[in-house]
Amino acid sequence: MKRFFIYLIIFICVFLSMKLSAYSHNSFENTENTQLGKVINVEFVDNNIQGSKISQLKQIVTLQILSGEFKNEIIDVENIITGTPAYDLITKKGDKLILHEETKDGESEFFISDIQRAPFMLVLVGLFALLLIIVGRKKGLCSLLAIFITCFLIVSCLTPLIVNRINPILATMLICIVSTAITMYLVGGINYKSTAAFLGTIVSIFFALILSVITVYFAHITGFSNESCTFLYSSHPEINLQHIAISAILLATLGAIMDIAMSISSAINEFSVINEVLSIKELFKSGMNVGKDIIGTMANTLILVYLGGALPLVLLSDNIDFQKFLNLNQIVTEISAALIGSITLLICVPITAIISATLIKMKKTTNSDIILANKEDLL
Repeated sequence: MKRFFIYLIIFICVFLSMKLSAYSHNSFENTENTQLGKVINVEFVDNNIQGSKISQLKQIVTLQILSGEFKNEIIDVENIITGTPAYDLITKKGDKLILHEETKDGESEFFISDIQRAPFMLVLVGLFALLLIIVGRKKGLCSLLAIFITCFLIVSCLTPLIVNRINPILATMLICIVSTAITMYLVGGINYKSTAAFLGTIVSIFFALILSVITVYFAHITGFSNESCTFLYSSHPEINLQHIAISAILLATLGAIMDIAMSISSAINEFSVINEVLSIKELFKSGMNVGKDIIGTMANTLILVYLGGALPLVLLSDNIDFQKFLNLNQIVTEISAALIGSITLLICVPITAIISATLIKMKKTTNSDIILANKEDLL
């Protein structure tokens, strides 16, 4: 019955996400039309710019189209080499490329958009899934399903909601609540332990929301932290990028909060099973002791994740005045996100500990009363 309840929730989430995806279809009418192509031959030639002494190298790439209306056709495409690694795509025979298709006067023209990288990502995903199932067995399979559902919710629910002008913060909080419920009850089962972890996570994420709003306001964070934000603004200027920045912080923090909440709740539940006479205060103290050991490494993990993502900016500190560097919008955004995540982890420990101790002790008391009542009836 419990598993049926979980599967019913999953089915509802999938159904709603499909409806949202269909509803948001009109928002993506201008999406680029791309095809897949395979490089058959590459020829390097000089590209002399008319009226200038500047000479650029370019590739004449012979491609076989692998998808779409022109599948199996052979075409030649120019690929200009500017000498800037950020923009140049040096192709070679056998490469598979993403081709941008443009239609002018009823004729299609193709341009090289990018190199196909997704297949290797699938290898990494497969390796991760395999190891998760081998190490975690049934729990690992449930965790894998929870991860899939969370990603599905973000892509198929959160994105359409935001694009269709639903407040990004409200949409993100909704996804966080649904994702947390599915993850906790799918992995931990429907019990007091999972409920305590769920409540601890939700209370903590609301705290992170308040702290994020305050930080964005007082630190004057604009939301334009990278090129993706600029592209998003050019495509959807109606979206508030400050709200997107807050949503990004909440999503990045959620995973760590769920981890620590379940760890503490599970530990307190085990303490209660081993020693049923422990009081709420004693269970809370035991949970705090476990939490103290977890938060040190977990907070360090969050800081390193954000620093790793901002490493190119950190390296620029040698070329920029230190005071200016510390006040860059990108730097302040990354530092704020890391600190908000770490502070929320610290808050999550006592919140989850007190909720777990109270709920689990309440469960034990209720069970004891039922057993006592049954004994009296027998007498």
